[in-house]
Amino acid sequence: MESQKEARTLQEPVARPSGASSSQTPNDKERREGGAVPAAAALGAEADDDSADGLWELPVEPAERRPECTRCSRPQKVCLCPFLPAHPLHISTHLYIIQHPAEENKVLRTVPLLAACLPQDKCKVKIGRRFSEERDPELSTVCRKSGTLILYPGAEAANLEEFILDSPVYPSTIIIIDGTWSQAKDIFYKNSLFRHPKQTLLRPLQALCSFQLQHGAQIRLSKEHLLKNGLYPKPMPKNKRKLRKMELLMNSVKI
Repeated sequence: MESQKEARTLQEPVARPSGASSSQTPNDKERREGGAVPAAAALGAEADDDSADGLWELPVEPAERRPECTRCSRPQKVCLCPFLPAHPLHISTHLYIIQHPAEENKVLRTVPLLAACLPQDKCKVKIGRRFSEERDPELSTVCRKSGTLILYPGAEAANLEEFILDSPVYPSTIIIIDGTWSQAKDIFYKNSLFRHPKQTLLRPLQALCSFQLQHGAQIRLSKEHLLKNGLYPKPMPKNKRKLRKMELLMNSVKI
């Protein structure tokens, strides 16, 4: 009887008076039931948010651009003025620099060096991607003159020395496109004005390529060459617009 009574006592739940605390803490219960974050943690999170919000209200000093030389437009620490002519060079040819907008803000751009060496009326810089007779009548008139040359290594380019010997008109104006190869190509082929002047620049380009190859540059075939000879390593694009551009390249149509 004693043992049965003890077993029954162990199996029966022990009654607890109201208000008595349980062995399970409120935090454990909240974690088990997915309850709210404890008040102390919530206050800590709010304090972190308040401090982060305060950071946005702190004054921010604007980034200062390095002091530039007023003549060559390069940072003063790498100013090249001591190596430039003390006075502008006297030349008979007018230069028009067609500069891609991405080149305008480059710190080590070269156009200011050229402009610093020439009289202001001999060197004009025009910034943009698209030019037309309506937008720039002056440039349109210059491009149509017989004495105007454009420095670009296109398919119809000629050697400058041969042009001077064969042409009765000495070049009075030279147009130079300032930008990367892809930027220059985009400007040249998407502005019909620049196909009026005679192209030059073959020999300097060949010399430049030869010099680079002698110093470790790798030969890279153009996309046009790879497409025409069936050597293009990538699959043809599915996008109709891109596919059309690839077809134009294969057919030697300038785009």
